[in-house]
Amino acid sequence: MAPSHAMGILIRLVITAVSLWIATLVIDGIQLTADTATSKAGTLLAVAVIFGLINAILRPIIKTIGCGFYVLTLGLVAILVNGLLLLLTSWIAGKLELGFHVDGVIAAILGALLVGVVSWVLNMLVPDGDD
Repeated sequence: MAPSHAMGILIRLVITAVSLWIATLVIDGIQLTADTATSKAGTLLAVAVIFGLINAILRPIIKTIGCGFYVLTLGLVAILVNGLLLLLTSWIAGKLELGFHVDGVIAAILGALLVGVVSWVLNMLVPDGDD
């Protein structure tokens, strides 16, 4: 793996962690329960890794299987899918005893929307080393 590619992955990971942190501040029903700033940062980075892996593994499978639903709803089902993937991330974080929790589908959908928008904006502003 080239250094610039590794740097790009690290930058995207940090951007996702920051986006998740903002979601914990803005969305009722998404909590970060770690005690110290260091443990909060570590929790957010771990959750960002989990969220990234879930998205990398499951999203292509879901899009392939649910292609008709994506077409039928003009892509709006993607909002629900993203929320459910965030809910799955929360469940896995709970099993790993990480201090991150999403309280339900509505909070997950709103959180996934916010994480997506914030990540998109930050990715536009921050070079990732792959340029």
